[in-house]
Amino acid sequence: MMFKKVTKGMAVFALGATILAGCSSGGEDADGKVTLELFSNKAESIDTYKGLITEFEKQNPDIKIKLDAPPEAETVLKTRLTKNDMPDIMSIAGNATYGELGRAGVLHDFTDSKILKTVQPSYVDMVGRLVGTEEEGVFGLPYATNANTVIYNKQKFEELGLEVPKTWDEFIAVLDKAKAAGEIPIYFTLKDAWTGMIAWNSLGANIAGEDFAEKKNAGKTTFVESYDEVADKMQTLIQYGHKDNLGVAYGDGNNAFASGKGVMYIQGNWAIPEILKANPDMELGVFPMPVNNDPAQNKLVSGVDVLLTMSEDTEHEEEAMKFIEFMMSKDTAKRYIDEQKAFSAIQDVFQEDLVFEGIKTNFETGAITSFPDHYYPAGMGAENLVQEFFIEQKKDAFLKKLDKEWEKVQNR
Repeated sequence: MMFKKVTKGMAVFALGATILAGCSSGGEDADGKVTLELFSNKAESIDTYKGLITEFEKQNPDIKIKLDAPPEAETVLKTRLTKNDMPDIMSIAGNATYGELGRAGVLHDFTDSKILKTVQPSYVDMVGRLVGTEEEGVFGLPYATNANTVIYNKQKFEELGLEVPKTWDEFIAVLDKAKAAGEIPIYFTLKDAWTGMIAWNSLGANIAGEDFAEKKNAGKTTFVESYDEVADKMQTLIQYGHKDNLGVAYGDGNNAFASGKGVMYIQGNWAIPEILKANPDMELGVFPMPVNNDPAQNKLVSGVDVLLTMSEDTEHEEEAMKFIEFMMSKDTAKRYIDEQKAFSAIQDVFQEDLVFEGIKTNFETGAITSFPDHYYPAGMGAENLVQEFFIEQKKDAFLKKLDKEWEKVQNR
């Protein structure tokens, strides 16, 4: 285990943190109840978690779960890492931040846990690549998965005589037809920079390939070489927005789309509950963005939206594991994906909502690829660079800047 400890120290040093043993964010009340902190990075799932926590606490009267879902959750988590104040239980995305935490050695290793066998192996591999091979172990349990989609207003599709496109050219023809009818073809919410990454990831994964990060790190490619067509197509899509593409935020966009503005909305499945909250009667459909002109080459971008993990140093490992086991049960997992309109990483737990009919085949046939930006260096700020590109529209300078920022973070 000596190698693991050295790796741990080096990773923590890279994060500018000093990790001390024995930290805990939970505690024991005067009445003998154990309080555990559940840290979540998703505002959308707060109500779902509240319901699940109530159910868990009824079954386990000696355990209290305190939910913390702050804005800018990943920044908060990194700050807490440096302060030696990791939450007992974490519900976080399977992305670069998780990879950093895994390498830092502050997360529990689930390698020998029976519960790991209930997770679909492809998603275990996906999060394993984030941590890398130098740190052996499984530091998070993939729980809920997501998909980048084009959400469309079924009523408008019918009124305009539109059909779901299967190729890029068909997609552009649909956008042109919607525009000619005086509609907003795509409702953008680019005031929130991260929303630009939905289209970016769909295009990047299918054009540059899911091994781009690996090749980039090995010096075998660059954004300038591999992302030229991606940038061109991003510039094309922005022409089909509204007058204030960069002035509308995600929450306002959900409400606007729910009120009938826009024919299509490039967003993940997580936006659907928010849209339906604003307009429960709305008929929605989804399809994978068709990036290439060969339908067989178009894959759905899907990743680990939520993984469950716990602090390596929690003082209440048994109780924390009890909550994780409760969450990982098929009944709870089904309730989570039904309420969140998500997909499950747990075997034999299926999303049956008809709204997802248009991407069901992708999951059944494995026509899926992962989020490219999950493998970008943490701290690169790709979403801000993409937002800047939408404003300035200078493709060559943008692609060079992406390469430069990647290398800057890697060389720190």
